[in-house]
Amino acid sequence: MEYDRESMMANEPIGGLIWKLSLPAMVAMFVNGLYNVVDTIYIGHGVGSMGIAGLSVAFPIQMMIGGIGLMLGVGTASIISRSFGARDYEKAHRAFGNNLLGILFFGFLLVFFGSVFLRPILRLFGASEEIMPYAAEYMSVIFIGSPLTLFTMSMNNIIRSEGAARTAMGSMLVGAIANIILDPIFIFTFGMGIRGAAVATVLSRVFAIAWVTWFYRSGRSIISIRARHLAPRLEILKEIIVVGFPTFLQRASSSFVYGWINQLLGAYGGDMAVAVFGINNRVIMYSAMPAMGIAQGMLPITGFNYGAKKYGRALEAVKTSNFMALAFCSVITSALLIFPGPTLKIFTSDRALLEAGIPAMRLMVAGTFSVGYNRVGGSFFQALGKALPAFLVNSARPILFFLPLLVIMPRLMGITGIWLSFSVADILSFILTVFLLLPATKNLKSMELATEGAR
Repeated sequence: MEYDRESMMANEPIGGLIWKLSLPAMVAMFVNGLYNVVDTIYIGHGVGSMGIAGLSVAFPIQMMIGGIGLMLGVGTASIISRSFGARDYEKAHRAFGNNLLGILFFGFLLVFFGSVFLRPILRLFGASEEIMPYAAEYMSVIFIGSPLTLFTMSMNNIIRSEGAARTAMGSMLVGAIANIILDPIFIFTFGMGIRGAAVATVLSRVFAIAWVTWFYRSGRSIISIRARHLAPRLEILKEIIVVGFPTFLQRASSSFVYGWINQLLGAYGGDMAVAVFGINNRVIMYSAMPAMGIAQGMLPITGFNYGAKKYGRALEAVKTSNFMALAFCSVITSALLIFPGPTLKIFTSDRALLEAGIPAMRLMVAGTFSVGYNRVGGSFFQALGKALPAFLVNSARPILFFLPLLVIMPRLMGITGIWLSFSVADILSFILTVFLLLPATKNLKSMELATEGAR
């Protein structure tokens, strides 16, 4: 099995290999997104606009929790992919063990801060007095279950790093199906409202963890954990965090930006505008799932072939992935620009919410066509272990562009400026990614030619 996966990474045609790893990753991302989408649908129809506003406040905090899991998972996956390519299996196993230690450490911190500082955190992310009860009911449960979130987010990236993309997809699928089943039971049957949605979300992670545990205990994984692999190795922990940190920073900075957006929307449009953002942002995040899946499918291919000094295959992987991501995002952007109303009606029947949400949607998604290229660019640099350019690509949109736009545009255009800032930030990030990616791919081409000349 170990040979088959290594042979697949090293020899299969890149186009088919990207589809093989990206399609399950895409499905997995779609399925993982169902956690928040399903919660929003049930809360929108069962609790109302203030329940959606509560989820809008909770969403950026959940992003940050997930960002820690992705940081650990992406950093570990990069090490494992490169270690497999270089046939350094001991380092791959130690990276896995230290990832588990990181999950325990950060999971404990999240439970502590979520229990002690819940209301100040919610106010920071835009909860008004009317929204606070809904947001607090939901996030009090989510914080308690945050170690489970870290584990599932991290493990799915690691499982993909050894080429077992379908297994990673299966864990997300199991969890999402459980969430879809449990949500109406806890929200309506048990009468728990928005708190029931949070309980269902946390419990569904248990099913995903059971799937992951089965995979590692079944002998299907290349990774075989031993007690010695759990010994803390500061150099490995540091590499995990350094390589994965750009992903966390992107999520964390986006999280704080979204919290600020909630506050701006409350000032310019009131709680109804916060609810509009709660729905529209979920639709936009969900529409980006194909690009995220392509980027995640590309990462182990690029990392393995770079570690194995097969630079031509690494170059072909990023070029093919960029084409696929741009194509997907362009189609999705066109659909949302033409049909925003039917999309929003899935989440709510509130006429006021729909009237405000449709024009906001069109302004927010105009630049979404470029998101795929940006995602692939960030994953490319992470696959190569290039922390600085990965940091720049992943942090450009929320920090370099979005923040200044949110300072300037609402003053010039009011609430319209807030909605339009999304698209302008996407396009500016695309320009920066092109600027960084072109010389990096040219360098890979030069390394390929030099390797061929040495033969």
